[in-house]
Amino acid sequence: MFSLFWSFLLVATSAVPASFDPGAHKTLFAAHGEGAQIYECRVGAGGVLAWAFREPIASLIVDGKTVGRHYAGPYWALADGSLLEGKVTATIPGATPTDIPQLKLAVVARHGKGALAQATLVYRIRTHGGTLAGPCGTAGTLRSVGYSADYLFEK
Repeated sequence: MFSLFWSFLLVATSAVPASFDPGAHKTLFAAHGEGAQIYECRVGAGGVLAWAFREPIASLIVDGKTVGRHYAGPYWALADGSLLEGKVTATIPGATPTDIPQLKLAVVARHGKGALAQATLVYRIRTHGGTLAGPCGTAGTLRSVGYSADYLFEK
């Protein structure tokens, strides 16, 4: 039986932007992320208040089931006990100005056994939404903006 996960994996693997130079990596796990990008109103250059990215929070979904979480670090944790921490190595713009950038991240730490145990790269692709523009009025104010993306975990 050809599961939805494997059909998603085939489509997702071919969708890694060429500018990320995906090379001959093997996709170990793929998930769809649904969540929010959290922004904070901070004093910026010249004392002007501006929105600054603070952290992501998202559910990782496969075949309609939540299998893990993505959160500040950035970290990805699966219900199977595997956990990754990544560091951004490349970015390209999203499809529209309201889409957060697509990312290539190197895995800098991993814990546990499971689907992510051997991953060395994470791709955030096909982003939708998540950007925040416009003025903010009070330092410390938080605002969340919904986003979605596909995550590929490779070695």
